[in-house]
Amino acid sequence: MAASFLPEFHCSFISFPLHNIVFLLMGQSQTSCFDESRFRDIIEYYDATRFDYQVAWLSRENPAIHFGFYDHRADRHAAALENTNLVLAELAGLQPGWRILDAGCGKGGSCLWLARHLEARAVGITPVRHQVEEARRLAAGAGLSEQVSFRQADYCNTPFEEGSFDCVWACESLCHAPEKAAFYREAYRLLRPGGRLVIAEYVRSGRPLSPAGETLLLGWLNRWAIPDIDTCNEHFEHAQKAGFGQFQIRDCTSYTWVSLKNLHKIARRWLWADYLLYGLGLRSKAQHNNIIGSIRQFRALHQNLWFYAVITAQKPGG
Repeated sequence: MAASFLPEFHCSFISFPLHNIVFLLMGQSQTSCFDESRFRDIIEYYDATRFDYQVAWLSRENPAIHFGFYDHRADRHAAALENTNLVLAELAGLQPGWRILDAGCGKGGSCLWLARHLEARAVGITPVRHQVEEARRLAAGAGLSEQVSFRQADYCNTPFEEGSFDCVWACESLCHAPEKAAFYREAYRLLRPGGRLVIAEYVRSGRPLSPAGETLLLGWLNRWAIPDIDTCNEHFEHAQKAGFGQFQIRDCTSYTWVSLKNLHKIARRWLWADYLLYGLGLRSKAQHNNIIGSIRQFRALHQNLWFYAVITAQKPGG
């Protein structure tokens, strides 16, 4: 029976009409063979900010390292974080029992949600070792270890066979890729014919921006170990060249505005303490940059330099 989560959910969107196994439960020992050297900035960022996220952002019910969607069902932080999964699942048209790759899974919050609510068989990948370990612990505690698995991997070059998944899911993780086109190519390879791609992503309003706009935008992104973000048209071109059809990009900023603003308020509230502890050598540069970046992301949003988007596409066939 198909799930229907969002009968009243609407985002403004742009639609681009394009011209057109076996579930792999990964062994727990496979983490050790992953080459971390190409992901040092990302690993350092998430290792350094682990405490900040735990204290200021994460929910006991949903260990989500992403922003929340606020609507008639969710008007509080924890509910909005969980609601993000609901929104992505509905917009992607996910079906119960699907095989889903969470590309950039963080601590596994979305995988656990998908397993609980859609009986999905989910694989989460991330280059960050402590996230894999934490996700496995949470899955075991929830009794979902037979349904979900986690490993270190590069979502632009995965070890999985072609056509292994019904859906590739990337919630605020594609931003970390230096070359977004490589992600689209790999996602296309991994999907079965008719498989779905769903991405929650920060999207540039243009390229180039004014010099001051570029400085502000990159002053946020680079502090979060994000090299750059792409425009709407650049995402469309990546999807088209990879072979995807049914491409849509929806501006969902109005639903995430409260969450984005809340992070800004939290960062402003603790800025004085951050400067004090950073000056005393008790907080690292990466931790300090996280606070500054959290302030600049909202300033950049307020100046319309970027927007929060949900992107969906489909592999032809099926």
